[in-house]
This record gives sequence, structure tokens and C-alpha cells, in this order.
Amino acid sequence: MYKHNKKVFEERREIFLDKLGGRAAIIPGANLVKHHADCEYPFRQDSNFWYLTGFDEPDAIALFLSHKPKGERFILFVSPRDVISEVWHGFRWGLEGAEKEFMADKAHSKNELRDLLPGYINGVDELVFSIGKHPFIEKIVLETFSQQLENRSRLGIGANSIKSPEIYLNEMRLIKSDFEIKRMREAIQISAEAHELVRESISYKKNERQIQGIIEGFFLEKGARGPAYNSIVASGDNACILHYTSNNSPLNQGDLLLVDAGCSLADYYNGDITRTIPIGGKFSNEQKIIYEIVLNAQKTAIKSAVTGSNSNSVHNVALRILIEGLKEIGLLSGSTEGIIENHSYKHLYMHRTGHWLGLDVHDVGAYRMGDYEVPLQNGMILTVEPGIYISDRIPVPDGQPNIDEKWKGIGIRIEDDVLIKDKSPEVLSFAALKEISDLEF
Repeated sequence: MYKHNKKVFEERREIFLDKLGGRAAIIPGANLVKHHADCEYPFRQDSNFWYLTGFDEPDAIALFLSHKPKGERFILFVSPRDVISEVWHGFRWGLEGAEKEFMADKAHSKNELRDLLPGYINGVDELVFSIGKHPFIEKIVLETFSQQLENRSRLGIGANSIKSPEIYLNEMRLIKSDFEIKRMREAIQISAEAHELVRESISYKKNERQIQGIIEGFFLEKGARGPAYNSIVASGDNACILHYTSNNSPLNQGDLLLVDAGCSLADYYNGDITRTIPIGGKFSNEQKIIYEIVLNAQKTAIKSAVTGSNSNSVHNVALRILIEGLKEIGLLSGSTEGIIENHSYKHLYMHRTGHWLGLDVHDVGAYRMGDYEVPLQNGMILTVEPGIYISDRIPVPDGQPNIDEKWKGIGIRIEDDVLIKDKSPEVLSFAALKEISDLEF
């Protein structure tokens, strides 16, 4: 069971406050979102707010005041304890809990933000706040900022600009600490075990929805919050729809089943794994050829995910192997360089080969800074997920071969979660098997 680790969040706050360098940051938490009538979606905390506080209630706001002395730098605005509300909606930490359990230097009711914010940010030259994401809080922040600008014109003190917190937090979150890597291992291991359950039970399941039930039921059984994203359970031609989530088609012998699913832990760390397996226990000749191309591209790309390389290089390694393989079987023609330059492969492979993984499934962090590719470093976690999707949905580019019917309806993606470690990247999702000899029965 998840237990709040005060020290982890305290250390993050200290790093963040040091990066602020005299600025004041306002970081709102998430709000409840209405599903229908008077029912809300399950609450999901804002990742940046969680990363710095570990506080998992809606409508909270955190202030980080790097211009203040220690003991006055971390302020929480939260919902006060309320007996009647707790009868309906459950326990709240309230002001006392925010200070005692979450180590806020001071806690206030969320309703006091408008009155107290001007005093807390008095004396700073710059505010740190995400514009355009929190309408209600933004109104209060901008009112306060406007007053600060007026004060500055008269008194020479006050905030004169607003900067995004992502400048600091994206960099912090991109490199995972030992604690985070441990949590990621757990999320990814649970995710991998769920994929293995699918592999073991595929012979007697009849519908995509049953597979979704196996996966997501296992996540809950293992103590996770549930799926990290809408599970993709796509059989046959459905696998050629990248974000297919209807998950309600029958499983037909002779088709492939693409499953893209991962769990989210209580503290929001995620797994993200894709496997493609033959529903009837055997690949057809055409399916096996495509699978081998994708698997070769994925394995080679993973080997290239080493410190000093970059995510674009990893993508290009996979892309070239996919293109060469597709040329060999007559689904592409021409020089590999020309195909890449003209993007004339994109009717068969239309996405990038990977993304950062962490508190968000598509986690924060730059892949490039202008013309500069961000180098891979120890502690980054990158998915590696090449695929081939053969259908009539995207027209064949001029100059490329028409697609023979025998290939159509084959959609294959293989995705693993990879920890960057010097010259030997570690596949954290190794427990989800992917060799053809493991998938056939």
C-alpha cells in the first residue's frame, strides 16, 4: 500500500525553491471534473502539484516563496475540514493535516487566497504561474499581478513579469530519482504481468472487452489506481487505428490482437506497454514477416538508447529498419533517404518511436531545444514503440506501390519502457514476453 514519503517531497521542494531564485510560484492542484449530472470523474491530481506536495485533494493551491526565510516558504490553501461534506465525500486533511502531514509552513482555507496572496508575494520581482490552465485561480493571480504592476510604477517594488513553472519543473521531472525509478519499476512490472495474463488467456476469450477486463481488473487487484490511460485492445483491422478504445469487437481466429495498456500507481507513476499477439496461437506468413520487421526495429532502437544519444536518433534507427524491411517485401520502393525526406512511409508508420514516461504517460521534458537535440542521460525513462499499420485509411503516396490485399488489416506495435543507463539501457518491461516463440502456441 502506498505511504506518503514526506522526505521525498521535501527534497523536491527545496530543489524547486532554490531554482526559483527569489521568485514566488503559484501552483494550483486539479479540480473535480463533472462526468454527468451531479457525478464527477475519479479525481486525478495535477502532476506538478503532486510532484511538489504529495497532497491528493481537489481545489488546493500551493505557494512557493523563495524570497522568504525558511519556515515561511511553503504555503498550502486547502479545503477545511467539514463534517457534513466528509459524510458524503470522505475524509479531508484540512488545515491542520496540511501542516502536520504535508509539512506546509502554513495552511489556509482555499477561500482566503484572494485576500492573502498579495501579502505573500510582496517584494518579488517575478511570479511563476501557468497561464491558461487554471481559469478561476488565474483571475485571482492576474488581479494581484495587476496591482503589483501598479505598485511598481509608484513605489519601485513589485512583480513585473510572469514565468511558467514548467521551465523549472520539466527539467526536474525528466531525470528520475532512485525513488522514482523504484516506483516506475513497480508500475511497469504490474503492467507487464497484466500483458502476460492476456497472452495466457487469449485462446478462450471471445471479445476485446473481455481482454480489457482482465487487464484492468489485474491492475486493481495489485493495488494500482487503475489504467494509466484508456486501454487499447484492438483486434484485426482495429489495430490500424492508433488510439482505438471502443474495445468491443469479437476476437476472430487468424487475426492479431494489439494491446496497449499500463497501470497507474497510487502516486501516479505509470507503465506503458504494447504487445501484439496472434489470436489463434499462430502468425500467418504475412503477419510473421511484419512482426519480425517491427521486432528487429524495436530491439535495435533500444540498443541505441544510450547516454549521449537522443530520442530522435533512437527514432531514426527504428525508422530505417522499418523502411528497409518494407522495401524488401514490396510495400515501399525507392531510396531509404528519399522515402524519409518525402515522408512517403507515413501511410504505414505515422508516429514517433517513443516518448518520456513518468508521472504523466507522455511525460514532461523537451526532446529538443530549438536546433539542439536533448541528449539522453542516466535516469530518463523512454518508451520505444515502432509499429507498422497496413490499411486503406491513408492514401498511398505518389510513387509508392499499391498495397496487396494480403497485407491489409495487419497492425503491429511493440512497446517497451526503457531506463537510460550509460551504454546498457535497461528494459523495465522485460517480463512482458515478445519473441515469436513465446507468443505462438
